[in-house]
Amino acid sequence: MNYWDMLSFFIDAERASHEIYPPHHEMFAAFFATPLHNVKVVIVGQDPYHQPGQAHGLSFSVNTNVAPPPSLRNIFTELLSDVNVDRNQHPAKGNLTSWAEQGVLLLNTTCTVRRDEAGSHSGKGWEKFTIAALRAVAHTHEHVVFILWGKHAQALRPHLEITGHDHTFIESPHPSPLSAYRGFFGSRPFSLANQALQQHGQMPITW
Repeated sequence: MNYWDMLSFFIDAERASHEIYPPHHEMFAAFFATPLHNVKVVIVGQDPYHQPGQAHGLSFSVNTNVAPPPSLRNIFTELLSDVNVDRNQHPAKGNLTSWAEQGVLLLNTTCTVRRDEAGSHSGKGWEKFTIAALRAVAHTHEHVVFILWGKHAQALRPHLEITGHDHTFIESPHPSPLSAYRGFFGSRPFSLANQALQQHGQMPITW
């Protein structure tokens, strides 16, 4: 049995006996919101939020009218400091679908999680799948901005450095409360991403 069959079997068994996020129909939402040919920026998360009603298939994003978790609040704090966008005044609040529709692939390396158990689906095969997906992005486009927050995401960089492609890598500590003050705040990832896009003749993102 190949890894995908084993992963599928595992997820089906988990859904039959536990509450799993995101819902089945949103498991691949990142790829529907940002098709391969549209990708300009990638923001890599670790695994989905594991509280009810939060996860909807886009890394760091939450469903509309759901209070942003701590990491997302820190992202908004940096967003305001960097490009003067106050998400508290934005009708979408914590839902980042507008980013995805502009070409920001919001992908978690593990695409499912058990309720209340962060990391519970790590090491089950998702990582192989998402590395393959990200390598497809890196091979398809001449230039992509990869925003890698934290060591988990930064470990993916060797898989994404493709000879003959001119990708931009923006790295900093993770926006979680444990590390945001160690270099995430003040890292200006949003303006740096737009600067790189414009330098390569691409439209910037309206964050």
